[in-house]
Amino acid sequence: MAADISDRVREIAEGRGLPESEVFERALERGLEDLWEDLVLAQYLDGELEREVAIEHVGRTKVERVEQERAVIEEDVGWGMNA
Repeated sequence: MAADISDRVREIAEGRGLPESEVFERALERGLEDLWEDLVLAQYLDGELEREVAIEHVGRTKVERVEQERAVIEEDVGWGMNA
């Protein structure tokens, strides 16, 4: 797996004309951003964060999307319990 990562980093660096260190930095930033958003949304869904605070951190679109996803899941569970 490490060889795959190194190969991908090298290919991205060559394709973008960037040093490999910058590719790693960008990858880390993207990964941390995803992890941060996951944490904020989980805290919101668990009732640990107010809606407006979650919106401030990750944006209205992402909060509304996770609310819609939760509603769909709850609907499916409800349907399954009554089927």
